[in-house]
Formats: sequence, structure tokens, C-alpha cells
Amino acid sequence: MNKLTSIITFSVIILASIGLLIWIAGPDDISDGADNTILTKDLITNEPFFDFGSISMAAGVVSHEFKIRNTGSNEIIIEQIYTSCMCTEASFVKGDINMGPFGMPGHGFIPKINGVVSPGEEVVVKVDFDPAAHGPAGIGPADRTVYVIPKGDNRPVELQFKVFVTP
Repeated sequence: MNKLTSIITFSVIILASIGLLIWIAGPDDISDGADNTILTKDLITNEPFFDFGSISMAAGVVSHEFKIRNTGSNEIIIEQIYTSCMCTEASFVKGDINMGPFGMPGHGFIPKINGVVSPGEEVVVKVDFDPAAHGPAGIGPADRTVYVIPKGDNRPVELQFKVFVTP
């Protein structure tokens, strides 16, 4: 009985520790409630969500450009960009500079990009969605997220989209 109690106690401690780590590491986005603007300390996007509507798998890759602005007084370094699914890629675009595409962690290396966003400057995160990436099983609704990870104490920016894939 003593061994069973020890195993249960150890299991509870491990699960609580994992839960605490997930809670601490999780994003903490703040929405100001006005016109769907997402604030992250100094990075802002007026369009945190985009609806591609209904698209055909046969039509190929669709793209959308999300704009992000540095509203702070210091430059911000975008450290990484990654996506929630292998069917989605994202690129950091600043003038003639185009870094990417970046995909889903675990499906290739996600490098640190260190893209600088100066105070008052607006950059683009170009998102490409491949409706054929999942094959015939990919027909129907899909919701995806692109994570823009700034260096320092800024919170990640989450750019989300939805789509309905048809054959």
C-alpha cells in the first residue's frame, strides 16, 4: 500500500508541474475590445483574424497579408515566426526584405529571424495556406494560427484565419 501511495503522489506532482509549466509558458494576449485590435505591449495588428471563405483544393495555395505595427518607442526584434499546421507557411516582409517561409515546429527547423521593427514602422506577415496539403481528408472547415514571437517582454502576436476547403 505504501508503494501505491508513493506512485500516486509522484504522479500528481509530475502532472501538477507539467500543468504549471504550460500555464506559465502560454501566451497572454490582451485585447482592447475596440475594432478587433490586438495589443501585445508594443506590437499591434488591426486584423488578428481573416476568413478566406470557401476555397477549392484544385485552385492551389491562397495568401493573405497581415500588417503589424510597432507602437512603442523602441525597436522590436521579431525573433521567430511559426505556424500551427504544416499546411500553412508564413513570411516576414519588410520593404524589400522577405524572410521565410516558416512553418510548423517539428516539420523542419524554425530559425531565429531577428527581424527589426522600428518605432512607428509597419511590417507584413504573409501567410500562405495550401488547401491540398492534407489530401482528400482536408476537405471541410479549418482554423489555423500563425505565431509572431518578439524578443524580450513583448507578448506573442497570434494571427488567425479560417477557411472552408472544397474539392
